[in-house]
Parts: sequence; structure tokens; C-alpha cells
Amino acid sequence: MDNRESLDRSSVEIAHPLPATDGHSAYNPNGNSLGPDSFQQQGSNASGNESSEAVDAVLRSDIGINTLLTRLKQSVASAREFAAFLKKRSTLEEEHAQGLKKICKSSHESSRRPDNRQGSYAQHYDEVIGIHDRLADNGIQFALSIHQMHEDLHDLAANIERGRKQWKQTGLSAEKRVQDSETLMEKAKAKYDSLAEDYDRARTGDRQSGRVFGLKGPKSAAQHEEDLHRKMQAADSDYATKVQTAQSQRQELVSTQRPQAVRAILDLINECDAGLTLQLQKFAAFNEKLLLGNGLCVSPLKGQNNSTSPRSLRDVVFQIDNTHDLNSYIASFSNKAGARPADVRYQPHSSMGPSQQAHPTDLRSQFDPATHTAASSTLHPTPFAENTQLPSTAQNQPSEPEHFPVQNSGAPSYDGSPQHQKFPPLGITAAPPQLPQPQLSSPLYSQPSTPATTINPDLTHPELPPLRPVFGVSLEDLLNRDGSAIPLVVYQCLQAVELFGLDVEGIYRLSGSATHIAKLRAIFDNADKDVTDPSQVDFRNPESFFHDVNSVAGLLKQFFRDLPDPLLTHQHFQDFIEAARIDDDVTRRDSLHAIVNGLPDPNYATLRALTLHLHRVQEHSAANRMNSNNLAICFGPTLMGTGSSIADNGWQVRVIETILQNTYQIFDDD
Repeated sequence: MDNRESLDRSSVEIAHPLPATDGHSAYNPNGNSLGPDSFQQQGSNASGNESSEAVDAVLRSDIGINTLLTRLKQSVASAREFAAFLKKRSTLEEEHAQGLKKICKSSHESSRRPDNRQGSYAQHYDEVIGIHDRLADNGIQFALSIHQMHEDLHDLAANIERGRKQWKQTGLSAEKRVQDSETLMEKAKAKYDSLAEDYDRARTGDRQSGRVFGLKGPKSAAQHEEDLHRKMQAADSDYATKVQTAQSQRQELVSTQRPQAVRAILDLINECDAGLTLQLQKFAAFNEKLLLGNGLCVSPLKGQNNSTSPRSLRDVVFQIDNTHDLNSYIASFSNKAGARPADVRYQPHSSMGPSQQAHPTDLRSQFDPATHTAASSTLHPTPFAENTQLPSTAQNQPSEPEHFPVQNSGAPSYDGSPQHQKFPPLGITAAPPQLPQPQLSSPLYSQPSTPATTINPDLTHPELPPLRPVFGVSLEDLLNRDGSAIPLVVYQCLQAVELFGLDVEGIYRLSGSATHIAKLRAIFDNADKDVTDPSQVDFRNPESFFHDVNSVAGLLKQFFRDLPDPLLTHQHFQDFIEAARIDDDVTRRDSLHAIVNGLPDPNYATLRALTLHLHRVQEHSAANRMNSNNLAICFGPTLMGTGSSIADNGWQVRVIETILQNTYQIFDDD
């Protein structure tokens, strides 16, 4: 019994060695001589003894190697991840630099072609291309540098991974051998304990039965006790052997194999982390070098001798002299200009006598519009002719109406100077198309005939300076002066067209009489609200506009064309064009609606009145042949002004057409 207890105590001491009592640590991964500061030297001094002791405790334990292997695997994964980033970055930088190189080469070749500008522009443009070429060189060098970093880091990660696998096999194999030996020791101890208990019962007389049967028959108690004693001694010997084996293997693991594996894995971790940190530092330095090099290419540092130092991109661009280039180009054709041609003069043939040749000035009297108007009214009497007195300076002069067709072909309007008034285009009659008398419920023509139909000649001469100009004045100024958001001329023209022109074919497309337009314009420009008879600007009476509704339509378009800022404003021109490019009808309508809401107040009010009017015109398209597209063609450039590109004309038409097609979605009808 005493022998068994002594063996039990020894087995416990082998399986769990007691801590050293001489003040030194029992584990040192750097060698066999163990000390308390073995792992503190590998940490930071600021971490303190507690952190170092915790590190030592983990590395001395059975999980130390596994912990370091996991940490080393993380380092390798991080190195590979950064290597992959470097590879992708180098590819992008190389593609960008090579593309910039190609662009510089093609631009340099194109700039030398004769169909491009020369002079200072070509010279300085070459310098701009040269700066970009140097930027491309910097990019290529940067791409090569980080690609080399990628290869170095990839090789480092591969080497570290091979070392990790090697020490994983070595370290874990040693740990496995110790675990196996301790397992065998535990089994031997269990067998020894079982036999010892049986021997103790046999020796103390605790028998379960009277006899024990063996192979050769029943055994006596003495024989059974002796047999158990012999088996217990054999188990004791085997147990002691297993304990010694486990003790020696653990001692070798703790003193030699584990420290070597820990030290090797720590070295691999440090090498991998240091290599990754070095590549990160190089990457930062290369980025700084790239940015600094590009910055010096774009804007070099000014040295003491500024004449020899390279110029910045800004300085190069500002050296382009457009005026000098233009003058030089024009002057290069001076040898091809030739002499100035002689003045073109009329030289009648000698065979033509004075009686047969009419002086050019006499032609003006033959084509006087007033004379022709009187003659036309004789040929085509109207119900209003007896009350209408048009100004005329040649009423007694004989007219020749047979020289002109009767129909009105819609001549384009021209300015109102006296010279132009005496030379109307051939094939166009001064007499407007006759309109039927409208049948209205309200007496629109109840005024006395003489004051309502007589037009003061002093107010209708276009050559007089305007008293209260309307044409060529901004809508904002008209609002401030007259107090009306919609100008009077717009209101009167819309009223006349809606009363007399909704069923006229080609309304707003066919031009009216230029003479009538000029006279009507003079009426509004010279109207004084304190003196002028209001009936003279009341277009509910067709005599007020010479029964020529096409001239009223032309007057309205002339007013919008003469605005200093178009109705839809220069400020919003590009916004309208961009909205017109939208393919989706609803999105385009909503975009135009938002822009229209942003117009100034007088522009918005006038546009609303005009749009509602044009919508009513297109409702009569079966008679007047003017649908939304035709109206948009007539009013697109008129309301938006001329753009910088001819291609914008189509988008202007689309803007007006979309507004007309969505009149009641954009404007309310009240």
C-alpha cells in the first residue's frame, strides 16, 4: 500500500511539474536557460510587466504554437492582399499613362495639319502636349515601381507561407507526441489502480466467493493473492516506464522543441510584418514622388533665372495671342486679294434717248404703295372702304394696277423707312385680303365711324421718333412704365387673331403687308395714353388694322423678335435645350414646366397668354392648317432667340411644341 501511494505521488509530480522555487521562470523559447525576462524583451517597454507575463503565459502553454501559427497566417494574408492591390494599381496607372501617351502623340500630329490653327496657338499647344507627355512618363515610372513592389511582396508572402507550413508540422508533431505519451501513461495508471484495488481486497480477506476458478481449476485464497500481487507489480513497472517516457518527452518539448518552434514562428511573423511595412512606406514615398513630379510638370518652381526655367501650364496657355494669330492668318492672303474693283455704275446705252429711258427715281412713284392701295381698293371694294382713310401722298397720281397680281402671296416684312415703303416686292399687292364682317352679340362697332376709323397721320409715320416706345423695350421696363404684365400690343394682337384669324389658313405662317406692319408698329410706339384716342389701338375693329389679320400676326412676331431679351430669356436658353433632349414625354414636360415657373413675372404672364392663345389656334387646325408643330416652327426662334448652333433650332421647335401640347398641364385656364 505504501509503495502504491508513493508511485501515485510521483505520477502526479511528473504529469504536473511544480513551479520553480529559485525565482526563475520555467519556460524560455530562446533556449534552455529560462528567466523571467525572456519574453519581455520582445515587447514594448511601455506595455508593462503584466502584458509581458500574459504573453509568456500564452507562449508557454499548449496553445502557444497554434496561436502564433494563426497570427502568422493573418500576416501572410495581409501581405498578399496588399500585393494584389499593388498589382491592380500598377495596371490602372500603366493603362492611364499609355493612353495619355497615345493621346499626346495623336494630338501632336493633328496640330501640325494645315486645317488647324497655327501661330502662337500651335506653338503653345505643343508645349501643353509636351507637359502631358511628361506626366505620362511619370505615370509609367510609378506603375513600374509599384509592380516591382507587388512582385517582391508576393515572393515574401510565398516564402513565409512555406516556413509556416514547415514549423506547423514540426511544432505540432512534438505536441502530438507528448499528448500521446501522456495518454498511454494515463491508461497504464488506470490498469495499475485497478489491480492494486483487487490485491488490497484479496489481502484483507474481502472475498466475494469461497473459491476462484483459474485455467487449471479452482485457486485457493493464497494462490489468488499471489497471482494479483504478481500482476500488480507488472502493472506498476509498466506505469513507471510510461511516466518516465512522458516526463522525458515533455521535458524535451518544453525545453527544446517548443522554444525552437515559437522562436522560428516569431521570426517569420516579424519578417512578414516588417516586409509589409517596408512596402507600405515605399508606396507612400512613390505616391509623393508621383504627385510632386506631376506638380512640377504643371507648375515648375521659379528659379533665379526665370528665362531658362520651364514655364507652367497656366503660363503657356496665357501666352496664346488670338488677335495676332487672326491678323497673321488674314495678312498671309494679302498677295491674293488683288486690286479693289471699280464701283458698279449704271451706264445707259447711247441709243436710248431721254424720252425712252425712265430715271430710277421715277420708278418709286410707279410703285408707290399708297397709290397702288387706292387702285386695288377700286378693283376690290370692301364694306369698310368708304369709311377708311389711309394716308397717301400720291392720291392723284395715276396707278397701274395691271402690273401686280391680285392675290396676297405673303411677302416678308422689312423695315419701315420711306425708301423701302416705296419699293414693295414685285408680285405682292398692297391690298390686304378682305375679311367678312364678324357677327358678335356685343356691339363692337358702335363707336362713331369717323373718330374710330380715322388714323392720325402724325402717329402712323414710321420715320417719327417714338413717343412711348414699345418695340425693342424689355418686358420688365414695359411693366414698370405701363403697370401691365402683358404688353398692350400683345393683348390687342391676340384679341384680333382670336376674333378674325382663327379660321384663316396659314395664320402666323403667311406674312402680312410690310407697310401695314410698319404703320401698326408706329401706332403703338407713338401712342400717348393721355392724348391718343383709345379706338386707334382697339383691334376689335378690323378697320384699325386695315382688315389685314396676317399683318397683326406679323406685328406680334415682330414684337417678340425685337425684345432685347427673348421671351424665354437667354439665361434659360440652355436649360430649355437640355430639357428638349429628354426622350420621355412626361419627364420632358415636367422639366419644361419647372423652367417656365422660373421665368420673370412679366415673361411668365406673357408666355401664358400667348400659349393659351396658340392652343386655341391649333384647335382650329382643320381650317387654318396650323397644328402645334407648325406653330412651333413659326415661334421657336422667335420666342427663344438664336442659339450658338444651327442644330439648336430643332430643339427650339420641340420646346414650343411640348409646351403647346401640354398647355393646361403647365398653365391654368382662367
